[in-house]
Amino acid sequence: MKAITALFFLFCLYVPSAFAQLRFGFYGQSCHRAGSIISNVVASHFRRDPSITAALLRMQFHDCFVTGCDASLLIDPRPGRPSEKSTGPNASAACPGIVSCADIVTLATRDSIKLAGGPSFLVPTGRRDGLRSNPNDVNLPGPTIPVDASIRAFADQGMNVNDMVTLIGGGHSVGVAHCSLFQDRLNDPAMDRTLNARLRNTCRAPNDPSVFLDQRTSFTVDNAIYGEIQRQRGILRIDQNMGLHGPTRGIVSRFASSNALFRQRFAQAMVKMGTIKVLTGRSGEIRRNCRVFNNGR
Repeated sequence: MKAITALFFLFCLYVPSAFAQLRFGFYGQSCHRAGSIISNVVASHFRRDPSITAALLRMQFHDCFVTGCDASLLIDPRPGRPSEKSTGPNASAACPGIVSCADIVTLATRDSIKLAGGPSFLVPTGRRDGLRSNPNDVNLPGPTIPVDASIRAFADQGMNVNDMVTLIGGGHSVGVAHCSLFQDRLNDPAMDRTLNARLRNTCRAPNDPSVFLDQRTSFTVDNAIYGEIQRQRGILRIDQNMGLHGPTRGIVSRFASSNALFRQRFAQAMVKMGTIKVLTGRSGEIRRNCRVFNNGR
């Protein structure tokens, strides 16, 4: 993630003296340039590689769903001290002492969504960075998880069924998946035959190729993937099953019919996800280097 690395080097961070709960305009007085700096860096990298949106969405989701939105996913593993980065699913400064790594991730993700054609929305800031990054904490819902189990996993984070369908569909609207993650779908006779044949041909190549989860508007954050699900063109099992399952089928149908509704709900769900178990006030720290705890451990 070159864009995120560039952003992190823009903010050399110490623990600030002022503290508050999350709020809009948190850096208005202390670092009014924070938003524009992040936006400019994200825009620059998006122009070169629009897949940055999918990467940032995945990063924020995986960060928030482990120990909360605390940038714990960014910590590098060290000999004898693995981190969340060790697990399979994760892989000269402005305003010194002000902006947290957790807020950078949140703001960068928000900006990349807009660049990818998604909704524009405000996010509250004031997050602090976590002091723990342990692979044993990682228990993320996988692509073959049953819908009921996925609903429970989201509920454990304070998210409801609407949030789940919105975030999974929105994230997968610009995402990719390796063939090894959807082999079960290739054996499903209900899957669209043309798509099935195309995927089988792609997956014959070596080194576990990847494909776009939304075959229609692959780099745009929009509602197209919900229509694909209705046409039995969901590539991941969880995506397709959301269109078949009782509590989620109606939500998929409504999103497929209205991009405006999807955009509204997606913005709301992103803001809500960004508040999961956040650290504020004097909790946690603000890292000098987003890949290493301040005490160097």
